[in-house]
Amino acid sequence: MRYLLGFILCMLTLSAHTQILSEKDRASVRDEILAERFNKLLPVLMDRAEIDMWVIISREYNEDPVMKTMLPSTWLNARRRTMLVFFRKGDSIEKLAVARYDIGDAIKSTWDKEKQPNQWKALADIISSRNPEKIGINISENYGLADGLVKTDYEELLKSLPQEYHSRLISAEDLAVGWIETRTLKEMLLFSSLVELTHEVIQEAFSTQVIEPGVTTTDDVVWWLRQKVTDLGLETWFHPTVDIQRSNEQLVDHITAFSNENGSDIILKGDLLHCDFGISYLGLNTDCQQMAYILQNTETEAPQFLQKALAKGNRLQDILTENFKTGRTGNEILAASLEKAKAEGLKPSIYTHPLGLYGHSAGPTIGMWDQQGGVPGTGDYPLYEDTAYAIELNTEVNIPEWDKDIRIMLEEAGFWGKEGFRYVNKRQTSLILIDPSAE
Repeated sequence: MRYLLGFILCMLTLSAHTQILSEKDRASVRDEILAERFNKLLPVLMDRAEIDMWVIISREYNEDPVMKTMLPSTWLNARRRTMLVFFRKGDSIEKLAVARYDIGDAIKSTWDKEKQPNQWKALADIISSRNPEKIGINISENYGLADGLVKTDYEELLKSLPQEYHSRLISAEDLAVGWIETRTLKEMLLFSSLVELTHEVIQEAFSTQVIEPGVTTTDDVVWWLRQKVTDLGLETWFHPTVDIQRSNEQLVDHITAFSNENGSDIILKGDLLHCDFGISYLGLNTDCQQMAYILQNTETEAPQFLQKALAKGNRLQDILTENFKTGRTGNEILAASLEKAKAEGLKPSIYTHPLGLYGHSAGPTIGMWDQQGGVPGTGDYPLYEDTAYAIELNTEVNIPEWDKDIRIMLEEAGFWGKEGFRYVNKRQTSLILIDPSAE
């Protein structure tokens, strides 16, 4: 009940766009979500990965990315050298810390330095006494987020561990990715509100409250977004971008548009605007791209050719998400989607990625902007249920009225679960209109 009341408060404050939870209340929410993940999610993931012991080792300020997601709210970093051991025991998980301190309420310290001064020997004793068949460690060729065991700690682990256990050490890649990518119901409820807030901030950025045509620059809007998030008491996990497409300028290449290499442009009436923007809050991250149009003096809506172009972007989204199927790899989803889109006359580019505990998170990569033929390794990972994605893509559309091609660039948070695909909090199906005459 305490969690539920706090969670309802969180939902209300987020959607009201006026107040964010206090640091103390955020801590309560994060710790309760983490406890549920340890107690209910971790056993399922360990069984799926067929690993009966998971060992995670980090030193302060050089944390394993997985460990970062396991630290309680009052731990902003690991302390000294922190070792976590998760052992599948019966119907539950034994959660141990070979450290001088308890790791919050969930993980108790089992190391008495006065009795055993050598921390590595204490870890080896824990492993030997439980005699696991498979010991997962965070080494991974494909995922940086699952490759957190550094060379020094790996070598020390081998030196301290009896020889008979060396052959039992295996990559915990599937387990680490599963931990990072899988969302609980409570997380998704919170995530929905965070995505809504992201949309609200974009709506405000793309309005006459922020933009005055002929005066405001794209860089002004970028820094407004950064400042807005800071003023809300939150953070962005990447520097936002805002770019322009207009009738008298040729379409630039994809990476230039996203990196603002053209510098800061003055926004004018008749411009087609695009932003890329994301927020971090309570351990979750959003990633959203939407488009807006600056009405000219005689206009009350965006030109029909731009509205039809956006519809083609929405169609590409539909084609992609219709190809989602549990067990299908990212590369398989990509190939099927591109084939279908091209057969319908679209000029697609798909670069969809997992989303959640990290922005560019772990899970099946469904294309990269410069790898439309598939992504070795991360693209070969299968789609699992209860996972979230940034449905990120673009399609080029020829606009005879402008005598050029434009690029419809969209990105929305989506969820794949037992009932199929859904957008976390709707998606953009019409251009945001900025009407200078309304001021």
